[in-house]
Amino acid sequence: MKYAYYPGCVSRGGCPELFQSMSKIAGPLGLELVELKEAACTGAGVLTEKNPELADTLNARTFAMAERLNLPIMTICSTCQGVMSAVNHRLKGDPEYLKRINKHLEPEGLEYKGTTEVKHFLWILVEDYGLEQLKQHVTKPLQRLAVAPFYGCYILRPSWVVGLDQRPERGRYLEMIIDTLGAEDIDYEGKTKCCGFPILTLNEANSVSMVRAHTVEAKEKGAHCIVTPCPLCHLNLDGFQPAASGMHGSAIRMPILHLPQLIGLAMGMPPNDLGMKRHIISTKEVEKAVKA
Repeated sequence: MKYAYYPGCVSRGGCPELFQSMSKIAGPLGLELVELKEAACTGAGVLTEKNPELADTLNARTFAMAERLNLPIMTICSTCQGVMSAVNHRLKGDPEYLKRINKHLEPEGLEYKGTTEVKHFLWILVEDYGLEQLKQHVTKPLQRLAVAPFYGCYILRPSWVVGLDQRPERGRYLEMIIDTLGAEDIDYEGKTKCCGFPILTLNEANSVSMVRAHTVEAKEKGAHCIVTPCPLCHLNLDGFQPAASGMHGSAIRMPILHLPQLIGLAMGMPPNDLGMKRHIISTKEVEKAVKA
């Protein structure tokens, strides 16, 4: 299976362990990833608020690159998925606007014809790859691990943009993968809520409070760790958990895993190969549970 690979900025910067772990599992899973190395940032929604046409042009440029390769785009960032889905929705729904955007792409000899599909790795695993095929690669079932899913905002909302209206089961894909890997799926209210990252610079206290609420709830429900398909959620839930622990009055100690890391553990890969030493919150208890 071959995809135009769009890893996004954060997996190359703030969370390089995400890029590392995705690179480790792709080959064994049989995924051929052609990285779009000249693609720009999606704008993360922030640029869209300031200059919508510029943001749409940058994303259309990426779509055109993938279209020229005749490949769908695979991303490993929920925020990238949400932004790109929204842009694609606008461009495909307004031919005249697409013509205007393509005028900006002419100097590079690019044109977006509106055929590119953008899919998160999470969606690809279930819809294209298949859970039965994934299960065949599980050499070390995570039977002693209780995992709480955390979707974040952008891969679930707006539902008509990210395809939940057509595929409501996308709101259960993390749980389905957790089950396939042999782990226990922990249900809790916070799994579909915001991690707090979007308001971090505007209201840090509320953002940290959200980190506290989600991690504490997951822990009280019996989770050993949280898994997320969004590196921005990871940055907040992992990086600001020490501050959330101070707010809580005691250490929360809830490891936050990237989706490829959880899959890599179930494939029998060493934690160091998956970049787990880079986490702020230690993953040693997770590693012990996997080894047991």
